[in-house]
Amino acid sequence: MRDYFTLMAGYNAWANARLLDACEALPPGAFTAERGGFFGSIAGTLNHLLVTDRIWTARLAGTPLPPYGLDTLLFTDLAELRAARTAEDAALVAYIAGLTDEACAGEFRWTRKADGVEVVGPLWKTLAHLFNHQTHHRGQAHDLIGQAGLQTPSLDLPVYQREAGA
Repeated sequence: MRDYFTLMAGYNAWANARLLDACEALPPGAFTAERGGFFGSIAGTLNHLLVTDRIWTARLAGTPLPPYGLDTLLFTDLAELRAARTAEDAALVAYIAGLTDEACAGEFRWTRKADGVEVVGPLWKTLAHLFNHQTHHRGQAHDLIGQAGLQTPSLDLPVYQREAGA
């Protein structure tokens, strides 16, 4: 399991960077423009991913959760969002690097913010959700970038594997 999550953590950072690279070509105002997405704008969607990763990082570390909601717009400046995203991805890569297969199979407990329900299961199921969630919302951001008239980058896992030698 650890090898799989190592692959996914690297892919996650790569795909996030590719989306942010694509955003560099947006005209002024387009990053935060309302586009009808689930989180409104490209910025809203990418901020949601950062917010949820910060929540998961806190859960994984056993530290207090950040106080903000899932739709909090932490950064409207692309450079600031990129710096925070890069740091978050590096923290996730480092966390995964420290895991063992035994740890992945071990019990993990967390409490849902929405309703206070405690969820218990193997850590690998939580990690699978984390990476699946990223892929889901990256797809939404990818679509919004295309709606803005930009050429969207390939986010296919085999492209990452080829480029990274993974």
